[in-house]
Amino acid sequence: MGVDRRMVLSGIVLAAGGFAAWKYAPALFEGPLEFEPIDDPAGFRKIEGGDRSAAFDPFVGLSSQETDPNEAIAKARVRADICSALYGGEAGAADVVPVASFSDYYCPYCRVQTQKLVEIEERSSGGVKVVWHELPLLGETSDLAAKAALAAKRQGAYVAFHKRLMKSAFRASPEYLRILAKDIGIDHDRMIADMASQSVQDELHDSAALAGIFAFVGTPALVIGKTVIQGQISDRRIEQLIELERSEGISGICSTA
Repeated sequence: MGVDRRMVLSGIVLAAGGFAAWKYAPALFEGPLEFEPIDDPAGFRKIEGGDRSAAFDPFVGLSSQETDPNEAIAKARVRADICSALYGGEAGAADVVPVASFSDYYCPYCRVQTQKLVEIEERSSGGVKVVWHELPLLGETSDLAAKAALAAKRQGAYVAFHKRLMKSAFRASPEYLRILAKDIGIDHDRMIADMASQSVQDELHDSAALAGIFAFVGTPALVIGKTVIQGQISDRRIEQLIELERSEGISGICSTA
């Protein structure tokens, strides 16, 4: 082998090694899990996450009134059964680790993390269940997209709608939503009506109330079992937490919440 060829091959190997180190080293060298207890709600704990899209008031876009009585109602409703508010029917389910994901369709970190969660859930063969919470914090278009996704949910098309919005560059205009509704095969007129419904508003208020309780100030955010994370985290860290939560269980907090 000539000297020049060896140098080229060496350069390729070094470049590949450098790329692998850049891509995987942060996850490989993550430190041990370090938890901080949360006083309220009792029984939960938190760890530090990474990048997130900054946000403001979690109730932004939900009401044009300065004081919305629905906010107080939602907070009381959520506090009455926080596990059901987080996880729905998965709260306390045997052999299932529930994951509550809070995201905004305009948050770039959410696009990465939601795809990771989909893959983890699919690989788990029913051992992990992700419950999606809409948390539109980045303006009116975020709010419009969230309402459209929840309206699609009422026609059994939430997953298709959610995946489409997370994977495509878009502006949630009425025309875009009309085309999207047609593409995924749902009734556009019904979707528009449901977007303005009280049930969609209540669902958004409940997710916003949860975000306020757990002090989420941006997206993405997660609650895995009883562990709260603000910001993006690695696949390895998510899987670590899932296995830890599987071994510890959450029946203690969810049976008394």
